Amino acid sequence: MLVRKPHSLVIFGIALVISISARADRLRDLIGVMGARPNQLVGYGIVVGLDNSGDGAKAEFTLQSVAAMLRRLGVRVDARKIKLKNAAAVMVTAELPAFARGGQRIDVLVSSMGDAKSLRGGTLIQTPLLGADRHVYAVAQGPLSVGGFTAQGGTGSSKTSGHPTVGRIPDGALIEREVSATLDHGDMVRLTLKGPDATTAARAVAAINEKLEGPYATAEDPGLITVKVPEAFKDKTVELVALIGDVSVTPDGPAKIVINERTGTVVVGAAVQIRSAAIAHGGLTVEIQERQHISQPLPLTLGETVVGDESAVSAEMAPGDLHYVPTTATVGDLVNALNTLGVKPSDLIIIFQSLSAAGAISAKIEVQ
Repeated sequence: MLVRKPHSLVIFGIALVISISARADRLRDLIGVMGARPNQLVGYGIVVGLDNSGDGAKAEFTLQSVAAMLRRLGVRVDARKIKLKNAAAVMVTAELPAFARGGQRIDVLVSSMGDAKSLRGGTLIQTPLLGADRHVYAVAQGPLSVGGFTAQGGTGSSKTSGHPTVGRIPDGALIEREVSATLDHGDMVRLTLKGPDATTAARAVAAINEKLEGPYATAEDPGLITVKVPEAFKDKTVELVALIGDVSVTPDGPAKIVINERTGTVVVGAAVQIRSAAIAHGGLTVEIQERQHISQPLPLTLGETVVGDESAVSAEMAPGDLHYVPTTATVGDLVNALNTLGVKPSDLIIIFQSLSAAGAISAKIEVQ
């Protein structure tokens, strides 16, 4: 048996400068209206109709829940005698939008709580959805839509794709209770920036005042803008908010690089600037080979056959070169430059962390 475990450590050099490219967004995509926010709902329920892929006997709460549900339906049963693999205990979550009315429907997300293998083909039994105040705001029920799958053989081998223990029910919950919401506060409309930033708030105030032809908007802080309702929009707050939402604003924000070390994903913001640097680009590859050898005893002896393990380790250093990358203008040029050097996504983590440690990068690095 041969097992190869290559490990590589690569150091790169780079000389880059990135400029910010201006792009205007609709203000409705950057703000929310204070007093009109969604609310989270949660509930505990049972999914039935599974094809022998539900919770096992170790999930006692599932058996107790099924027994309680049957009692409510007039069926008396001892929970200790229930043996089922076609049901699973789940948590049901949803978001109640602002201004949602009774009788409207919302989507729900259903997630397994026990040791169910898959929720594919299951149906959620009527489940009350509660808000933070413990009141019921919606009731969910219906067949699940599951994107993943799992298959298991008779010997115990299995294959899983996606997340078969999580499913959705489009329009699966019926709203039973409304949540009061309002757009105006007296003669004011208060807007909250989704990403608080002083520059963006100042630009938004200027754009709103230009649109309304008057000094109606002011920035209370980098995350809050108040707009005085003009006389022409008295009792027309919805029209005013719609008009403000169509205003074009160029957002600003801190330079940031987001790194997910688990998946090797690196996202570079457009505001990131890198000062000149030059570093050698080389590679170190370490290869570990593991194999088994069999030792046979001599004929006519009382020895036994012995199986042993042995390992071979080798290391190779690739030649290092000094690379220079011309000054760039966009993040796209940065990506092209790194691709020219043969950079893999996992290597970008080393690049940006090294540039930050050397003081050659003006950006906040956020590691997830």
